[in-house]
Amino acid sequence: MNTYEDVYAEVKAYCTQDGKVGKTAQSLWLDPLQFARLEGTDAVFYCTTNLHKEVIENNYEHLLQEAFEHVLGFHVNLRLIVMEKEEIEKPKIPDNFEEIQNDLEKDFDNAEYSYTFDTFIVGGSNEFAYAACTSVARGDGPNTYNPLFIWSQPGLGKTHLITAISHEMKKRNPDLNIVYVTGEAFTNELIEAIYQKKDTSKFHDKYRNADVLLVDDIQFIAGRDSTQEEFFHTFNKLYEEGKQIILTSDRPPKDMKTLEDRIRSRFEAGLIADISLPDFETRVAIIRRKAELLNLSIPDDVAEFIANRLKSNIRQLEGAVKKLKALKQLANSSPSISMAQSVIRDILTDEQPLPVTVENIIAEVSTLYGVTPEDIRSKKRSQPISSARKVAIYLVHEITQMTLASIGAEFGNRDHSTVVYAVKFVEQQIKKDPNMRDAIEAITKTIQGNAGK
Repeated sequence: MNTYEDVYAEVKAYCTQDGKVGKTAQSLWLDPLQFARLEGTDAVFYCTTNLHKEVIENNYEHLLQEAFEHVLGFHVNLRLIVMEKEEIEKPKIPDNFEEIQNDLEKDFDNAEYSYTFDTFIVGGSNEFAYAACTSVARGDGPNTYNPLFIWSQPGLGKTHLITAISHEMKKRNPDLNIVYVTGEAFTNELIEAIYQKKDTSKFHDKYRNADVLLVDDIQFIAGRDSTQEEFFHTFNKLYEEGKQIILTSDRPPKDMKTLEDRIRSRFEAGLIADISLPDFETRVAIIRRKAELLNLSIPDDVAEFIANRLKSNIRQLEGAVKKLKALKQLANSSPSISMAQSVIRDILTDEQPLPVTVENIIAEVSTLYGVTPEDIRSKKRSQPISSARKVAIYLVHEITQMTLASIGAEFGNRDHSTVVYAVKFVEQQIKKDPNMRDAIEAITKTIQGNAGK
């Protein structure tokens, strides 16, 4: 939702679904309404006639309020102003969510927040990687962790950690020649040196004379022969001279299928540290930290509500906080559960098309359990099929945030009590059985990785 027109389009969609308002009534009364602006919790509309205003007030006001609360997450009061069509002018620069989001981006940029170890939220999912990074940054034993290879799916803090290492090393020794580059930038610089400048000497000087080399998203060089050749020799020279090398990737070396074996073996010779999905406590801490940056006070129940539903990506948590701040400015009221629901719905709809995600989840689970997607949706009750079905229902509930009724419909029109039972059953199994927990995490990573492609 970027403009008031976008908001009202969603409001009308809500009003007309399931036959609440017929097409004729929509055409006569809802379509001619112009959503002018939000003033606090007042939604200001222009009507074309007094009759138009009376019909809306007498027949559609409560439905419109219900729709606004569904879309925006907070209650609004309707204020209807009668104006002739020719008098109605759209604001030249209307208030909209996009402008507010841009302002929030600036707030983050100007906040006293940097990618340091002090600002990194440590939890069970990242404490090993954090410990390894702080050890390298302090220089605890030369070449103990060389190279240091950090991997995780996107959005879990790899760039924060690698930048924190650079920051800490520079603070301890300002004379260090620390070179940071992304895998993509390294490739592009090499291409420019070879094909445009036809001279690689400056390129070699830059990277082979580094005291510390940090490469973010090293997976980008896989499958690029010239880049791998250049990086191989750069790596060897630095390693032989005892220089520290730190790398990040979205997958471990063994999963880089187009990476040369000689490079893979060097990556695996050092320390490999992975970052898994953040646990509940870590997610809540991240939400609170991001809110502090925007001077936003989030009630405990709202922070926990978000943390319980956005589990796979720290950037999603940050996005949720930004959207909450935008809604707070529009509503001029404290963040609420209903606001959080609206925010989460926007994020998940933007990033995960629900029908595709459900199919992917069922397909992944069926592969793991050796059954078919049709089995999972069927009425069959054999042990493997029943277990697979419960896991699939749990994952659909956790990842898509679909309603219980909608989830039940996806699984052979089962009622909501069956869905609730399956979710609770798997939650209990995860707590008791490490193998179940690992399986759930593996499937989740695969599904989310495929959704991002």
